Amino acid sequence: MTTRNIEVDLMARVEGEGALEVVVDKGEVKDVRLKIFEAPRFFEAFLKGRHYSEVPDIVARICGICPVAYQMSAVHAIESAFGMEVSETVRKLRRLLYCGEWIESHSLHVYMLHAPDFLGLDSGLELARSEPEILRRGLRLKKVGDRILTVLGGRAVHPVSVCIGGFTRLPQTNELRSLLDELHWAREAAKETLAWVAGFEMPDLSPGYTFAALSGNVYPMNEGAITVSRDGTAHDMSCASDGFEGHFKERQAPYSTAMQCLLDEKPYLVGPMARLNLNAASLRPVVREALAEAGVELPLVNPYHAIIARSAEVLQAVDEAIELIEDYEGLGTGPGEPYRPVTPKESVGTAVTEAPRGMLYHRYALDADGRVVEANIVPPTSQNQARMEADLWQMIPSILSLSDEALAAACERVIRCYDPCISCATHFLRLKRVAA
Repeated sequence: MTTRNIEVDLMARVEGEGALEVVVDKGEVKDVRLKIFEAPRFFEAFLKGRHYSEVPDIVARICGICPVAYQMSAVHAIESAFGMEVSETVRKLRRLLYCGEWIESHSLHVYMLHAPDFLGLDSGLELARSEPEILRRGLRLKKVGDRILTVLGGRAVHPVSVCIGGFTRLPQTNELRSLLDELHWAREAAKETLAWVAGFEMPDLSPGYTFAALSGNVYPMNEGAITVSRDGTAHDMSCASDGFEGHFKERQAPYSTAMQCLLDEKPYLVGPMARLNLNAASLRPVVREALAEAGVELPLVNPYHAIIARSAEVLQAVDEAIELIEDYEGLGTGPGEPYRPVTPKESVGTAVTEAPRGMLYHRYALDADGRVVEANIVPPTSQNQARMEADLWQMIPSILSLSDEALAAACERVIRCYDPCISCATHFLRLKRVAA
């Protein structure tokens, strides 16, 4: 029997060390455990007693790559608890803010963290040496997203203008229009990116996913119903955000300190591939055309195709951002009130928005003064952990003949398909074989 331990050092919303343990007996895989050793962060605990107005800035600190997602889920949940509706201007600006986050997060992952896997490179730095113009394109795309966050949110990391009821400040028309030149460039660059990644040679792996994402009249960012599909096309289940905990259950894996979330006791997939499959009808025409030109057919069912889905969503976000800015009719300091007044009440509110990596659930119970009594946050990485483990179960038997180093690299590539924010380390997997 051979035991292999693969350590995952840095993962999104996970601090500390992790390990992948593969137990093989007489050539048969007996166990696969994706272990995550998470230093306690206590966000849900130290939100207790906080005033509702503090929550968006606190939860933004959960992630430096996707702070907008945490802010948006929080404000939507608290606004739901208070029975609030925001203005159409605020709704559109929140979508624009989300566009910025998708652009910067997806571009970083596609170019710096994931593309090297398909090009035989060890890192984005090697891509800089071998294909400097390609990497420059990726970094410039990311900068376009960062700029949107800065103009709307005050800064690219942990934006400070988001508040319950709207924004603390609405942008001036000329501030938004100053983004258009780069966004028009970005639209062409995103088309090129999609064509580029669609040409990558990808391993064949089709685990048979259950997909979960928001779905509605528009491509989901911060609105839509939770939708589940077992083939990527038919919608097998749909519920509002307040039904999340009735269907999706977190559990504590006995071999890991991290939570895993299951749907009907089974793994499921959230993220760009799930969104793309379940919302193909809501894709913007430029995205549908680019996918067709690249020879990409939906649904996508191979985890390695996630890089295609992310690239398609960059184009989706860029094109929508252009439309939102061109339609913005602000004068001076922008149209209307930046935020609507809040009337706290004892209540419970829930919300799900689509972080770059997938559905992000928030629930808040508040007292009559608007202070948090209880909070529950379920991030996309937690939802995808069991699915990553299941993919490895399926893949590893076919590669047991590989050396330790090659096996570790193959496992790393599968995990990186999910963009769980562990890829920022140059090497996050180390394999050690212990012969029994």
